[in-house]
Amino acid sequence: MQDSPDIFDTDLSGLDWDAWCERANALAGDDGYAEPLGDAHAAVLIEREPKTLLVTFETHHRLSEISPKAQPLGWALTKALGWSHLCLISKRDTWFRDGMVYGYFDRLIDDGFFDEFDEVIFYGAGACGYAAAAFSVASPGAKVVMLRPQATLDPRVTEWDDRYLRMRRTSFTNRYGYAPDMLDAASEAVLLYDPDIDLDAMHAALFTRSNVLKFRTRHLGYQSEKALLRMGVIFRLLAQIRAGKLTPLSLAQLYRKRRDDTPYLFSVLQRLMSEERDLLAMMHCRNAIARRVGGPRFRKALNMLRAKQDPQ
Repeated sequence: MQDSPDIFDTDLSGLDWDAWCERANALAGDDGYAEPLGDAHAAVLIEREPKTLLVTFETHHRLSEISPKAQPLGWALTKALGWSHLCLISKRDTWFRDGMVYGYFDRLIDDGFFDEFDEVIFYGAGACGYAAAAFSVASPGAKVVMLRPQATLDPRVTEWDDRYLRMRRTSFTNRYGYAPDMLDAASEAVLLYDPDIDLDAMHAALFTRSNVLKFRTRHLGYQSEKALLRMGVIFRLLAQIRAGKLTPLSLAQLYRKRRDDTPYLFSVLQRLMSEERDLLAMMHCRNAIARRVGGPRFRKALNMLRAKQDPQ
């Protein structure tokens, strides 16, 4: 593939939806494209050697949260590992429930597109995690990585989830609908979620399948994707699942990176202080400061806790 030489260095931040799609199409090269799928979706393909394909689902307005240059997540992996990358991108949170998207995947299936690759990996977070699971059925034997996905927003199944009321008129019962069922054709899947977010945990329970590894990422909350990217966990996780080496133990070892992540440690500290577990919070502060991963906020908290213990 003859990519433009500056594709991975191009800054796409600040571009509106139409300008972003137009620029992505120009950057994709002769063997790639950015194809509009109606008014609210697009497919961006960058092809490398036909070995590994990463399919990510992303939203335009969140690209700048994961990339300073507003590039799709998969571009970094394409640059580093030489994987091909297909990005399904939405203008806003749509859960990709659109006939144009269904038709696009139908065409890929009819063309035998996924058969050209030795490994196909689907990835997404939140609404995009739902889509990664739902559309993985288009490539039987694929592997799937999901962060805090929804199983469905069909109110007959998940009426307890009141976070996305505007989506209740959207059909989740037609094609590519109930995400857990769509995973039956996957060779393996991994689902990461914070059990302290009750509604996320309830969705995760619906994904209980023999081929799904569920892993709890306590204290990451709604920002789990951003945090795991910052820790370098997601790319290593994708590399391990590609190599067939991902296990509960290896995932737990990857997640140990949180012990050196200052924002994560501060989140834990806030939780301990809110629960008034002062002695444990003091131990936490001392440990972070001793390992030089805790800065002024930890010293300030430690002094406050000491004063609380000994007001004299």
